[in-house]
Amino acid sequence: MSVESKKPQEACCSKLKLFLVSLAFMYFAKAFGGAYMKSSITQIERRFDIPSSLIGVIDGSFEMGNLLVIAFVSYFGAKLHRPRLIGIGCLVMATGSFIVALPHFLQGPYKYETSMSHNTEANSTESILPCLSNHNLTEKDETPDIAAIQACEKAVGSSMWIYVFLGNMLRGIGETPSMPLGVSYLDDFSRQENTPFYLACIYTTGMLGPMVGFMLGSYLAKTYVDIGFVDLDSITITYKDSRWVGAWWLGFIVNGTVILLSSIPFFFLPKSLPKQGEEEEGGKKSTELASGPEQQSFLPDETQDGEDKEKIVTFKEMVKDFVPSLKRLFRNSIYTMIILTNLVAVNGFVGMITFKPKFMEQIYGQAASRANFLIGIMNLPAVALGFITGGFILKRFKLGVVGAARVSISASLGAFCMLSLQGFFHCDNAEVAGLTVAYQGYPQVSYHHSTLLSPCNMGCSCSMKHWDPVCAYNGMTYASPCLAGCQISTGMGKAMVFHNCTCIDTSTSPAANMSAVLGQCPRRTECDDKFKIYMALSVLGAFISACGGTPGYIVLLRSIQPDLKSLALGMQTLIVRTLGGIPPPIYFGALIDRTCLKWGTKQCGGRGACRLYDSNAFRMTFLGLVTGLYFLTNVLWGILYVKIIKRQKKLALRNQAKDNKVEGNTQNNGHANISISTNKEEDNKESSI
Repeated sequence: MSVESKKPQEACCSKLKLFLVSLAFMYFAKAFGGAYMKSSITQIERRFDIPSSLIGVIDGSFEMGNLLVIAFVSYFGAKLHRPRLIGIGCLVMATGSFIVALPHFLQGPYKYETSMSHNTEANSTESILPCLSNHNLTEKDETPDIAAIQACEKAVGSSMWIYVFLGNMLRGIGETPSMPLGVSYLDDFSRQENTPFYLACIYTTGMLGPMVGFMLGSYLAKTYVDIGFVDLDSITITYKDSRWVGAWWLGFIVNGTVILLSSIPFFFLPKSLPKQGEEEEGGKKSTELASGPEQQSFLPDETQDGEDKEKIVTFKEMVKDFVPSLKRLFRNSIYTMIILTNLVAVNGFVGMITFKPKFMEQIYGQAASRANFLIGIMNLPAVALGFITGGFILKRFKLGVVGAARVSISASLGAFCMLSLQGFFHCDNAEVAGLTVAYQGYPQVSYHHSTLLSPCNMGCSCSMKHWDPVCAYNGMTYASPCLAGCQISTGMGKAMVFHNCTCIDTSTSPAANMSAVLGQCPRRTECDDKFKIYMALSVLGAFISACGGTPGYIVLLRSIQPDLKSLALGMQTLIVRTLGGIPPPIYFGALIDRTCLKWGTKQCGGRGACRLYDSNAFRMTFLGLVTGLYFLTNVLWGILYVKIIKRQKKLALRNQAKDNKVEGNTQNNGHANISISTNKEEDNKESSI
């Protein structure tokens, strides 16, 4: 008989493990796509010649897709076939990824901005005259033909970014069921003391996705966007150039295929499972982390009475019960405070991760590909290790709600300290003549495009709108060969060299070379040392912050009634992603745009993507926003912790009073009933953990 009883239990456990593995792989696939989108932000911005504020809107379209359906999926999905809904969501996500890549096949080849026609067909002995080849550009820039611009924009597909917007929104819609339905399904049918460990496993596996996403983003950022369609020898820029666009579209095709594969197992899982280990837990005392005894003591009586009474309800009844369920949920003051704290924290995190590669590129002179590589190989493993550590601490020390809250607030404070220190290790502005420093031998500049002109290049009639940087042998960058006053050039392609550049100062060293090569000059050696310290602080901060991830999630799970779990997780996702996922890329991007020193020019005219930022203003804007939001998060965590402690003490006294009244029930039954009824009314007034 014991053998027969073990068979269904083993089958149940195997299905639960299949769901756990499937959910972990799906989290990997969706995190892979999300991280790859973040790593491709710079490439998409350059490909479509759009400002950071608009790229923020495109990035936020994922959360907009979530917003459209999250409330309904969370509430109605909990009463339907959860695994199957997750599988359907994966199919929608895959479709969205393919749509994001679609513009590459609808657009023509990428034509990067240049101030002159580089002679790639002539042999290396022939020369062109940069200083004399731009006479007609100024007039052309000042008198644009509106009709010609509109025809040009239609031909080059300048509005193709809309496909990226819509595809990313579709990805957000498809991702919706995974968190509320997946986590609630796992929590419903697993041992409660195992939930933190399972969540840690899922999130740790999911963290491999961003690692792969950023690594692939790093590799493809070095691969030219039109690889296979153009002669790479004719390209005069390198992957370190701010005009370079990598093969961003290829990663979305790979991600769509992976998500498609991850959807398959969910269509073969049952709607529900027996509770894991329910036969063994009858006579055993639960750990402190188990939601049974602990959560019952933190939840109002009215929610427990009908907790195990399952019945089939109609769609009409579900709709009718939706608004009352929302009222019950938001009367929970602890839950509301958790939402507010998470909202502020996510604002800081989303803004930081969206523009972190750009920050590393502009402040420390790192190429976009190397920035993505370092995030993938250093920051993300630290985050994964942090998730495991947080889950292990909870399980090892059997911490409850209060203990989990202590771990979370400690991690939040530690991460804030690491973030604050990062601001002290930064590099100076890149030396660009006429933008960040004066032309050597001429007065100091203010940050305005008119200072690009100088007596040394005044006779060249240079365009001030184009960005085609050259690096002089004195370490100074010039916005174009013409603005450097270069008279002749030799070579072809990337090997082109410009000579007799009148703006290159040779007064300090008469024997110095008056030549320049294509591309922006690298940063100084001391900048690399500061960047290493910055990365060390960034990695340590990522680890400490992630240690509080799993405990914070446990505080959320244990603060809500079991029958409202899916709805609570869904509403948390809805609110946090609506106000924490959509606005940050937009307002971060808009404020970062204000620090731009040199805007690029679109193929058809008009302002394109930013080519050079004032690094000091960029740093103060970026780190100021992130640090301020993390500081507010710590303040809210402190308030939340005080509320949890007060509520725990209040409930402990209430339970003690109930026990005393039950003992005196035989002496005065009527008074006991009245007192208990009063307590129920108090519970109904304020739902709590």
